[in-house]
Amino acid sequence: MEHAIEDEGMHYEGTCIRPPSEAFSILLQVTLGCSHNKCTFCGTYKDKRFRIKDDSIIMSDILFASKYMKRQDRVFLMDGDALIIPHKRLMWILDQIREHLPWVKRVGAYANAKSIRMKSPEELIELRQKGLSILYLGVETGDEVLLKRIRKGASSQNLIKMGRKVREAGIKLSVTVLLGIGGREGSLRHAKATGEILSGMDPNYVGALTVMLIPGTPLYRESKEGKFELPSQEELLLELREMVANTNLSRGLFFSNHASNYLPIRARLPKGKQQALDEIDSALRGDVGLRPEWMRAL
Repeated sequence: MEHAIEDEGMHYEGTCIRPPSEAFSILLQVTLGCSHNKCTFCGTYKDKRFRIKDDSIIMSDILFASKYMKRQDRVFLMDGDALIIPHKRLMWILDQIREHLPWVKRVGAYANAKSIRMKSPEELIELRQKGLSILYLGVETGDEVLLKRIRKGASSQNLIKMGRKVREAGIKLSVTVLLGIGGREGSLRHAKATGEILSGMDPNYVGALTVMLIPGTPLYRESKEGKFELPSQEELLLELREMVANTNLSRGLFFSNHASNYLPIRARLPKGKQQALDEIDSALRGDVGLRPEWMRAL
C-alpha cells in the first residue's frame, strides 16, 4: 500500500462533528456522513452521501497522526456512525491505530441502534479488545410516539436492548438526549419517558443537549408552519428536572454542559441526584444565572 500522501495532512471532508468529551482527540474521519441520516432535527450530514472512506486515505491519516499528534492519547472515529463499518475492516482500522499510534489509550465512535444490532456480542468484545472503548449513542427521547415522529428508526425497547448490548461487551456507553424535542405540549411526557429509557439502559454517561432549530430540517419547517413550538427557558428547566428525577443509574454521570443548554449541571448518579435537582430548583427561582442566548450554540 502506498503512503506517499500522508504528509498532505488529515483528509477531512464537509462538516465534521464530535462529542464535547473528544475535544482533544485525534479526529480520524473513516466514514462520510451518517448511515441513517433521517432524523428530523439534524442537518449535520445533509451535504454528504454516506460512504466508508478508502483504506489508503485512512492509512495516510493514521500515519500523519503518528508523526504530528503524539501528544493526543485518544482517537475519535468520525463521521456519524463509524460502527456501521463491516467488522473485519473496522478491526483492521483498530489494528493500524494500535500499531502506529501505540500511545493512544482510548478509541471512540458514534453508533446507532442499527449498527449495534449488526454486530454480534462476540464482535463487540473483539472490537473492545482491539481498543474501541467507548460508543456514543444518540437516543434523543424515550417517548415511543416521539421517536417515530422524529424518524429515529428505533423503538425505546430496541434502544434499551442495544444499549445493554454495548455495556455487556465491556464498552463504555455515552448516551445523548435532547431537551425540547417534544415541544411545549409533550415536554414533561418526553422528559419522564427519557428518564425511564436511561434507567433501562444504565449508560456510563448521559449528555443532555437542547434542540436548536436548523434551517433546512423538517423540524425547522414544522416550527415555521406552527406545528412545533420550542419550550421556554423555564419549561426547559422543568423538563430537565423531570428527566433527572426519573433517571436512575447504577453509577453514571449525567451532565448538561453542552453549549446549547441554558443550565450546565454535572451529577454522578445516584449519589448526586438530589444536589442536581436542588441546582435546577435554584435556577427556576432565579438564584442561578442561565447561559445567555448569544452564547448558545451547537
